Amino acid sequence: MRFLSAADVAQAAPMASAIEAVAQAFSLLARGEADIPLRTAITTPAYAATTFFMPGRLGGELPALGLKTVSVFPQNMYRAEPTIYALVTLFDPTSGRPVAVLDGTYLTALRTGAASGVATRLLARPEARTLVIFGAGAQALSQVVAVLAVRPTIDNIWIVNRTRDRATLLVARLRGEGFRGDLRIATDPTLPLAEADIICTATSSPTPLFAADLVRPGTHINAIGAYRPDMAEIPPAVVARSRVFVDQRHAAWAEAGDLIQARAAGLIAEHHIAGELGELVNGTVSGRTSADEITLFKSVGNAVQDLAVAALVLQRATELGLGIEVTL
Repeated sequence: MRFLSAADVAQAAPMASAIEAVAQAFSLLARGEADIPLRTAITTPAYAATTFFMPGRLGGELPALGLKTVSVFPQNMYRAEPTIYALVTLFDPTSGRPVAVLDGTYLTALRTGAASGVATRLLARPEARTLVIFGAGAQALSQVVAVLAVRPTIDNIWIVNRTRDRATLLVARLRGEGFRGDLRIATDPTLPLAEADIICTATSSPTPLFAADLVRPGTHINAIGAYRPDMAEIPPAVVARSRVFVDQRHAAWAEAGDLIQARAAGLIAEHHIAGELGELVNGTVSGRTSADEITLFKSVGNAVQDLAVAALVLQRATELGLGIEVTL
């Protein structure tokens, strides 16, 4: 059994490879070649925290069977700890034998970013130049890196965050990743959204992050932070104006507060979802229909992402001799 650290995961699966793995995973999901039940959530009210258990099976050329356990403890930020901790366990899909345990904290950020990369590649305008990222926490860097991987035209990035220190740290990390364009920090979204071609929201906000009228025509939005019905990053009116895609319909209607609250307000119905990401990858639904259309990818996360990236990591790690092998 192979144990793989965050550094092993990063070495084995750069963002470009993760994006391709996640695109293939959603394609398989849409074709019925994956078995992904709704995740189980256990809340810890004293810490406003949630732990998710996400099992699944993935077919295709690189089949996978496994379970991700991920804990989201927002108050950890006040203790200088990550807000997300996770593990991914893989089993041999032909025998059920445990084959690997991977650090899931970095993998979660990587696979979430990769999904936004797939959506951005298929939905954002090709000439997009300005990206606005809301939030500077655990998911922010991978969101930006993924967008840059599929839209190298981006030369201007706004970071909108409540506190400047974390935004400043994100600036330093993006410089470390090689981004040499303009990087600006804002606490108010008005000016950034007046320029935005692509918006990524990666926060734990219970209420929308900006006014609906600030989103300009032609914008593409990746909304990945709200993962419970009582959370919402995107104003209901923006959801109603957008061509909406999700990772998986039944999971989105069960968990995505952005959609659930817009439906409760009478602004959308279930048919408002234009398609799943895998359908978009497979070409069975159309993406952007005009340059002025607002497109929205709403993700609550899906185990196919974890399985696909974890299987890729295990394959490459075995080839490269990464990690530690243990006999149980």
